[in-house]
Amino acid sequence: MSTTPISGGITSIVSVISSLLLLYNGVLAGADLGNHTKQFTPNSEMSTADWSSPDELDRTWQASLVRIPNKHKVFAGQISDLPYEALLDKRKLPTVIYLHGCSGIWWGTHIRLDFFAENGFAVIAPASFARSKYPKSCDSAIKRSGLYRETLKMRQYDALNAIKYAKQLDWVDARNIFLVGFSEGGITSATVSTDLDSGVNARVIEGWTCHAEWSEYRGINASSSEPVLALVADQDPWLQNPWTRGSCGRYMNSDNGSRSVVYSTGPLVSRHSLLDDADVQKLVLEFLQAHRVE
Repeated sequence: MSTTPISGGITSIVSVISSLLLLYNGVLAGADLGNHTKQFTPNSEMSTADWSSPDELDRTWQASLVRIPNKHKVFAGQISDLPYEALLDKRKLPTVIYLHGCSGIWWGTHIRLDFFAENGFAVIAPASFARSKYPKSCDSAIKRSGLYRETLKMRQYDALNAIKYAKQLDWVDARNIFLVGFSEGGITSATVSTDLDSGVNARVIEGWTCHAEWSEYRGINASSSEPVLALVADQDPWLQNPWTRGSCGRYMNSDNGSRSVVYSTGPLVSRHSLLDDADVQKLVLEFLQAHRVE
């Protein structure tokens, strides 16, 4: 695990270099956490038992990327590699459970984790690509998704497992847990159903419209106590099919502070990745802070 000084901005050279080194070291170690290195399982070899296998869930948890802000440093690594010094501060931290997209871990993942940590949130990002049996769910080169329909079920199991174990950690404030997902992770953030034990304070959906042909991909399954912030570009190149066009607005609970934001003009109008923009970061941070419990 490495440490990065907090400089107040995610664009700091030290932070970016540290993040890229973590990603590079993960590849060298055979982490296989992205499309570029993962050996995918053929769809025909997947079974229903694989989706919720305890062994597979443990792999995604142990490989989770972690950020822990500690005074003037941010500790970065994996859940299975937490040094003693990262835990000396006995504060319980508000925590983001971050869900990566269909391409797995990429440099943008680290940028997002650093952003949350530099603003006082611990971050745990379960690595679904750490499963030993995992089918390819998208082709980024041609922006085609849905290659294995049941991937969503696997991602939902991984998310619930991460929430469950995060709430048991000494450094996590179980009263302040937030679910944030990008792209396929955003679909997961929107659709996963929680209960009293797995509930979160609020959810953020980045790069998804809540519209889909498959019913289980459609809509929002957050409880009334879980406000949702959804962010999408009007011309998002991944979401231009007739069945994915639109926004999450029609599924929002208007009584609990939920909000759907569509970028229909300006530099973000055709972007899939939004949370590396300073104005979007400010919006998300304000939303999370508004739903923290003191």
